[in-house]
Amino acid sequence: MAKIKQRTWYLIVLSCIVTGVVMVTLGALNNNMLFFLTPTDIHNHKVIANQKIRLGGIVVPNSVIKNMNNLTFEITDGTHTTSIAFKGIAPDLFKEGQGVITEGELSEDGIFQATQILAKHDENYMPPDVAKALKESGNWPSKTFTSYKK
Repeated sequence: MAKIKQRTWYLIVLSCIVTGVVMVTLGALNNNMLFFLTPTDIHNHKVIANQKIRLGGIVVPNSVIKNMNNLTFEITDGTHTTSIAFKGIAPDLFKEGQGVITEGELSEDGIFQATQILAKHDENYMPPDVAKALKESGNWPSKTFTSYKK
């Protein structure tokens, strides 16, 4: 009878340890998860202020303003436009009319504060979700853009 009680306690302790490890792992994953959204998603209020996200779209021509290490520009998905503010140096491949993904947070004033700008080496790159949104809205820019799929 003593062995059964001992094994039962071992199982209870082991179950608690496994449950704790799973909860810590899921919590860490949830805190590091970034959602990919478009300017239309921001317009439709799918983003709350100070929530880390990835925002993708096409850099609007004639919207880029460079000031020392400050960069402001707008991106669009063909339906809506969002203003982006970035402190730092943009990648060499960043230019107007190209697809871009930014990481950061939407501030209280509605300007997306980017902490990172991601550019793809292929000049025809466009994030798949942005390509889909542009096709659905009828604003697909040209046949030169293709979405990236692995």
